[in-house]
Amino acid sequence: MTRFSRRMGLARRSFVREILKVTEDPSIISFAGGLPNPRFFPVQELSRASEKTLAEAGAAALQYATTEGFPPLREYIARRYGRRGVRVSPEDILITNGSQQGLDLVGKALLDQGDVALVERPTYLAAIQAFSLFEPRFHALELCEDGVRAELIATALREHNPKVFYVVPNFQNPSGITWSAARRREAASLIAKSDTVLVEDDPYGELRFAGQAVAPMGREGDGTLSPWAVLLGTFSKTVAPGLRLGWLCAGHEIMERLIIAKQAADLHSNGFAQRVLNRYLADNDVDGHIARIREAYGRQRDLMVHMVETLFPAEVRCTRPLGGMFLWMTLPEEISAIALLEEAIKEKVAFVPGQAFFTDDCGANTMRLNFSNADEPMIEEGMKRLARVFAGMRTPGKGR
Repeated sequence: MTRFSRRMGLARRSFVREILKVTEDPSIISFAGGLPNPRFFPVQELSRASEKTLAEAGAAALQYATTEGFPPLREYIARRYGRRGVRVSPEDILITNGSQQGLDLVGKALLDQGDVALVERPTYLAAIQAFSLFEPRFHALELCEDGVRAELIATALREHNPKVFYVVPNFQNPSGITWSAARRREAASLIAKSDTVLVEDDPYGELRFAGQAVAPMGREGDGTLSPWAVLLGTFSKTVAPGLRLGWLCAGHEIMERLIIAKQAADLHSNGFAQRVLNRYLADNDVDGHIARIREAYGRQRDLMVHMVETLFPAEVRCTRPLGGMFLWMTLPEEISAIALLEEAIKEKVAFVPGQAFFTDDCGANTMRLNFSNADEPMIEEGMKRLARVFAGMRTPGKGR
């Protein structure tokens, strides 16, 4: 139909969102969605914060707000970056409707039709979806156990002159892989010498339950924010996704364009929710709250990895994330993850086939599993069901 823009013909529905429709059946054990565990949502604390916000701010809490966001909340985010070794000011922070809007704004501000966008291979499905509307050419760089090799980055920068390099260096979605400090330094050094903007997405960074924290890639040697970097973050994984509050962090030149793109999209993110969130953060032990999430997710990851190692043959491999919410399974090449999913749904268990996370339609034998939104009994039973389905796929004539 000619009434629609050409770009909409290039956009795809979110594969994960379509699977989640199937998993609305309560009898299905779902490892599909990237969902934080709702038992950690601070319901009572947010209720008190909401009442306190209205009592203290009154009508001002319900009025239009500035595009950049509620100043005390931006100050809080800047302080948290300082604890991680990056010195930023509140002026470097733009509050967004989740970090997903941040990806859209980055695309609007930086990408033209035909520009090259470097991504990891595999990469975050929703980033592919967000950037695709701006019609770039994706160039994917193979992700190793500790990040992307420097020689691949150097070659891509030299031969393709990309506009952006999008990375999720901590507990990547979908793979769960974390970039090492050495890989981060190598990448940052190469990008600093190029015209490419580093887009560093870090929704899971505070959910580390093993290993040592590593500073963001997008910083200079003196700890200041790099002018060639955009950092993205969110409160969806540490507080609650329903608030739809995240942020962008960037230097003045890039930030000016991002603010214009934001004003064209929605004027500003929910001002009332920003005030409520800020009150919650001020009145509660947020670090203790996050520590409880990390401890639970660590146990759940340990169990899921154990179940893979116990129930599946050695030819089935999985990552061992140091944090976050996902692990990545690689099946024998002859097994189709999409075919496996079709059979798994019949056995009331679901996951996301990995092919959706590739820009070149590869990864047919890979799959992403979420361990954060299932308690231990659900993980144990769901993995047993999945192992039975996999065993059935090994019979002649199936999974081919």
